[in-house]
Amino acid sequence: MGLTLLLSVTAAVAQAPVEDLTSREQAIQSSQRKTTAAFRELQQAQYEAKLAEQDFLNAREAQRAAQKQADERRRELDTAKKALNAARAKEARARKSYEEALSGVDQAWQKPPAK
Repeated sequence: MGLTLLLSVTAAVAQAPVEDLTSREQAIQSSQRKTTAAFRELQQAQYEAKLAEQDFLNAREAQRAAQKQADERRRELDTAKKALNAARAKEARARKSYEEALSGVDQAWQKPPAK
């Protein structure tokens, strides 16, 4: 009976480390899977951040180019506006001169001939 009890206790003690070892290995493997998944998520987040940064830089450059073009168009518009104002002023002076000349012709027709 002592031998049976000793063998039973020895068997129980021997099984406990095997179970602990299996449980430990499973815990390690589970942790490794979690670590691998977290690392993949980190890499994906870094990749997405890099893409977002590039999109931001491209958009900023496009905005700067558009603003530069808009500034150039504004200068062209201002120049065209000045040219239009100058042309209208010249037309007004020419119209006034024409009307004065026309008035002179009308006055000449209204005067009786000199004797």
